[in-house]
Amino acid sequence: MDIFVPVKLVPDLVEELEIDNSGTSLDRTFLRLMLNEFDEHAIQEAILLKNRIGGQVIVIAPDYDGVDDVLYTAVARGVDRVIKLNGDFEGDVNSHALARIIAAKLKKFDPDLVLTGVQAHDSLDGPVGALLSAELGIPYVGYVSKVRMSEGKCTVSKEYPGGLMAEMEVVLPAILGIQAAEEPPGYIAISKIRQAMKGATIEELDSDELNCSGGVTPSRMYQPEVGEKATMIDGEEDAIAERIVEVLKERGIF
Repeated sequence: MDIFVPVKLVPDLVEELEIDNSGTSLDRTFLRLMLNEFDEHAIQEAILLKNRIGGQVIVIAPDYDGVDDVLYTAVARGVDRVIKLNGDFEGDVNSHALARIIAAKLKKFDPDLVLTGVQAHDSLDGPVGALLSAELGIPYVGYVSKVRMSEGKCTVSKEYPGGLMAEMEVVLPAILGIQAAEEPPGYIAISKIRQAMKGATIEELDSDELNCSGGVTPSRMYQPEVGEKATMIDGEEDAIAERIVEVLKERGIF
């Protein structure tokens, strides 16, 4: 069984994000990128499946700055093949464009199962997994936290709002949006990553020209505006409760 895991790099939210002069995009001059957290869980779930049923795991990623380190780390985790898509991904690339490019390559590989991160914090036009489903014409189930394989199909556990869980049977080939791997991704020692760098080969494929149609076009980006500071209410509990009621009445809420 061939399990493909498309991944992407996203801005590190721990860093201070700057807006460029256009006012509609992030300034990427010193922007630090990291592997999308949900994509990391998708890699982990794929490796768990491989350990249970066999096959191989192939991770495919656009050529962002730092993607080689991400791919070598994936090999150190247990991924069998890593593929880098060469192209101009330095600007704002939406999910529609990524889905089209990745789908064009997956059609040639004819995968049995595709695992993606269920979402990314910079995807303004929807998750890549659902868009891949439309491009490839195969089923998609998102917010998956458990996968069980059987002959020609898989059974997945899907989470709904309110903590409700459902089990669905999906005929293969299929695409699953992974919310959380059954076992969380563990720490990978630097020594294992260096060993992967020496022994693994990153395959490279040229991408088609980017087509960003269908996505949203930001008209303005800005830092959250600073509002008035909170008013602290001091005193005994009864006095605080009375003051809260007064405030609610003044605002027309109560």
